[in-house]
Order: sequence, then C-alpha cells, then structure tokens
Amino acid sequence: MSSARSPLGALRTTLEMIKFSHTLFALPFALLSAVLAAGGWPDPPTLAKILLAMVAARSAAMAHNRLADREIDAANPRTASRALPSGAVSPLFVRIFLGVSVALFLLAAASLNRLTLLLAPVALALLLLYAYTKRFTWASHLVLGLCLALAPVGAWIAVRGSLALLPILLGLAVLCWTAGFDVIYALQDEEHDRRVGLHSLPARWGARRALLVSSALHAAMLLLLAGAWAISGGGALFGAGILVTAAALVYQHRIVRPGDLSRVDTAFFTANGFVSVALATCGIAQVLLR
Repeated sequence: MSSARSPLGALRTTLEMIKFSHTLFALPFALLSAVLAAGGWPDPPTLAKILLAMVAARSAAMAHNRLADREIDAANPRTASRALPSGAVSPLFVRIFLGVSVALFLLAAASLNRLTLLLAPVALALLLLYAYTKRFTWASHLVLGLCLALAPVGAWIAVRGSLALLPILLGLAVLCWTAGFDVIYALQDEEHDRRVGLHSLPARWGARRALLVSSALHAAMLLLLAGAWAISGGGALFGAGILVTAAALVYQHRIVRPGDLSRVDTAFFTANGFVSVALATCGIAQVLLR
C-alpha cells in the first residue's frame, strides 16, 4: 500500500485538504478571550480543553464542508484538484475523520462546564449548516463569520461559565473580519458561481460592490475592537494591536482590485494570519502586564 493510501498518508492528505494550519485564524482570538476572562492564563487543564474543542470543531466543520462540496469542487477548475474530487482520499476516511472530530469536540465541551455542554450541539449544528448556505443565500459569508465568532465567545464561557458583553464584541469583530475576507476569497469564483447558481456577494453584485461591502465589514470590525478595548480596560499594547490590525486590513484591500486577483492568496492567507496573531499577542500581553 502506498503512503498516500495508508492511514497515515490519508490523515496527512485530509489535514492538508481541510487546511489544518488555518486553525491559526480563529485560535488566537479564542486564546485572547480566555485570557481576558481569566485575567491571566487559565489553568492548564482548562486551556488544553479549550484548544482541543477549537481544533476539533474546526476540523469537523471543514471535513463536512469538503464532503458536502465534493461534487461542486469537481466541477470548478480551481478546486477540482482537491483531495476528494481528485480521489486522493476516500469519502469514507473523511467521514471517519469527521466523526472523530465531532466526538472530541463534544467530549471537550462536556468536560469544561454545564453551559459549554448545553451549547455544544447548537454550535456544532451551525458549523455543519454552513456547508449548505452557499446553495441558497449570498449571506453565506456572514454565516461563516458567525461560525468563527463562536471561538472567542466559547472560550469565555469555558473559563467563566457565563456570558458577558466583552466576548460578544470580540465575537462580532471576528464575524465582520471573517465575512470581509471571505468575500475577497470568493472573488476568484465569481463567474463560476454565477454560472452554476451558487450564491456569493461577488456573484450577486459583482466584484466592485462586493469589495465595498468587504471594506465596510472590516471597518465595523475595527469599531467593535475599539469597544472591546475600552471595556477590557484599554492599554497601549492592546491599542497598538488594533492599529496594526487596521494597517493589515488596509494593505489587504489595496492589493486586491476588480480585474486583478493575482494577490488574493497574499490578502487571504498572509494578511489575515498576521491580523489574528498580532492582535491576540498584543491583547494577551496587555492583560499579563496588568
């Protein structure tokens, strides 16, 4: 059996398929929220359970998304080479991976506190629903944002066992940020989506209007972050992180223009990975310095 068809090879292919490294996008926001909730680092068991829940939830959502979209991906030249439509990994293996990820998420949520246990099925349902939204609504970008917004909200609940305004503001900021950069990413499939009847802002309104909406969403993110900064007690370091985030978002919108999508990957992967890490690092450092 070749390494590509062995269990380890299939696992490696699956992790590449779901872009496991992109867990980096939402994970720093979960860590920031957990630190804010605890007033410092949470105790190691709680932190470990938060990380496990985050990674498992995202892995389940992405695996389900790839399974649900495998025929759509096969019909799109940009995505036809992905692991499932190309046959590099079997649907059965991805379903097993999905089941294990769901089990780990529910186990981690159940071990944290009663509220995380009660809310875990609701969060899971939302994560799995996202895969189908592009079939019937251009608001699929907002649903994806809501899925990632669960990270800071869930991390706060994991530490405190209750909800507050601060994690809601962080969650809304993540929602706007994610929806904004997902609109940019969807520019690549504007014509294909319109032709096959899939829904997105670029397919419905065109690239120019879609980019304006993306800019408005990112501006809203910065306002929400300013509110979170004020409620959390402010601080120069956290404020600097928000300014760096603003600069990265401006850069992202300067390098992507209607008719020139050559730097979408730089805007999507590099700039947004930098945003989450830089903001969380500054915010966490601010809390620890107090």
